[in-house]
Amino acid sequence: MFKVMFSAVVLLVLAGCSSKYPNQQLVGKQFPTVSGESLEKNQVVIPRDFNNQHTLLLIGYKQDSQFDIDRWLIGLDMTDTVLPTYELPTIQGMAPRMFSTFIDSGMRKGIPKELWGGVITIYKDGDTVQQFTGNENPNNARVVLINQAGVIIYFYDRGFSVGALNELKLVLANSLQF
Repeated sequence: MFKVMFSAVVLLVLAGCSSKYPNQQLVGKQFPTVSGESLEKNQVVIPRDFNNQHTLLLIGYKQDSQFDIDRWLIGLDMTDTVLPTYELPTIQGMAPRMFSTFIDSGMRKGIPKELWGGVITIYKDGDTVQQFTGNENPNNARVVLINQAGVIIYFYDRGFSVGALNELKLVLANSLQF
């Protein structure tokens, strides 16, 4: 009973501390510099620490975003689309930071250890990312493809679709020709 009551209080606190931001069009913009921590407990500064020609960021604002992120990951795998890809659970507000150890521990229980390096949780800069992308329809992942300079060359926030995956693949193919 205590666990249920505690969970309910935590959810109410977390839900009450979020701001709503309109969704944005981001292609051509610089991804903001934000920091997070991987489930391996490594500090990461995004986009600075990504030195690949392309990096795909799958940003989730709610636990329910994981369903959309998983569809993107499956689609990428099924189409042999190989590129550095990171899941970024992004939570805004002071209350989530207070419970970050609890939240990260829960994620570690549900994610195989060999994948922990690809999950970078953003707490302190969560509001910055949500304001930058917008957080309407928060169950939808924000799919952000950045180049080596951290400039966004593809952005999608309307839920997984085969058409969106094909568009991402086309952007990747076209950017590799230059």
